[in-house]
Amino acid sequence: MDRQQLFEQIKKKESYLCVGLDSDLEKIPAHLLKEPDPLFAFNRQIIDATIDFSIAYKPNLAFYEAQGSKGIESLQKTLDYIPPDVFTIADAKRGDIGNTSSMYAKAFFEEMNFDAITLSPYMGFDSVAPYLEYSSKWVIILALTSNKGSNDFQLEHADGRLVYEMVIEKSKTWASPDQMMFVVGATQANALKNIRVSNPDHFFLIPGVGAQGGSLEEVSKNGFNKQCGLIVNSSRGIIYFSNDADFAINAGLQARKLQEEMAQYLQSYL
Repeated sequence: MDRQQLFEQIKKKESYLCVGLDSDLEKIPAHLLKEPDPLFAFNRQIIDATIDFSIAYKPNLAFYEAQGSKGIESLQKTLDYIPPDVFTIADAKRGDIGNTSSMYAKAFFEEMNFDAITLSPYMGFDSVAPYLEYSSKWVIILALTSNKGSNDFQLEHADGRLVYEMVIEKSKTWASPDQMMFVVGATQANALKNIRVSNPDHFFLIPGVGAQGGSLEEVSKNGFNKQCGLIVNSSRGIIYFSNDADFAINAGLQARKLQEEMAQYLQSYL
């Protein structure tokens, strides 16, 4: 999916919501465990309930890999179920070099046909380059994350700058804003304003709204560009809002609530 197609989805749905499919067998409603494929049964109902309000889905690979080959099968079935005009993100956080990255790129972009993948840039350009060989596919570079451990490295000073600033400035020379995004945590709303000023054209993937306490209003006010430029992820706050038989209905209600708020910000700030 290219940039214009992504923006068309945002305008069509008046939303920049991404639903994170962090689907855990220990957290999904107990009645689904009787299904032949509980993870897919859960994901299918979540997608059906939220598809009108979401422009993207982000499966977290760890939750599927933890189930071995069955989990990978559930993941592929989930990807096949998501409509082709909806953006898909592999939350894989890969970051290796050479032939290894080439094989990861083949797996995620050719075999599973994700639109985007999250990457750690710690090993440098040659760890990212193989993914950039695919047209209409995206790399999403970890820049300033929402977890407490971001203080350990990302907010340390080096060469007169913060490390996350160096990561962004260097990595954005590797590809255009039509192929590269950055992860900026919703709990880093103050920094987001400065990041947007120095990166006016890039899309940002924003985790941390909802369960982690990030403010959608602050993120929107500080992060918008002329094409919205934001994909805001919510995982636990949507998919685990209820653990009862009506879990999907409640997930849909939470997604709709976020979408309606997003529609207001789109009208106010764009």
